[in-house]
Amino acid sequence: MRAEPGAKTDRLDIRITPEARRLLQQAARERHTTISQFVLESALRSANTVLAERSRIALNAEQWAAFMAALDAPPRRHPRMERLLNEPTIIDPHE
Repeated sequence: MRAEPGAKTDRLDIRITPEARRLLQQAARERHTTISQFVLESALRSANTVLAERSRIALNAEQWAAFMAALDAPPRRHPRMERLLNEPTIIDPHE
């Protein structure tokens, strides 16, 4: 996973322990890349995973069936919501 193409204009500085630096150097060497590129790719991969968890839902067969049934069910009436949506607001034109 690569960063977006284009000029690199921003900088990110972090403080790490010597042990962490050695570990990152070793991993970067294994991938035949620089520490910076290794850290950036790893961080971007992790960021995408975190964000994907917020946009994807994993359901088992029973949960999927319940979800689909809820989507297929006719809408329920909510009298309080209907009343709220039918009340005039401050942006409605006055007569």
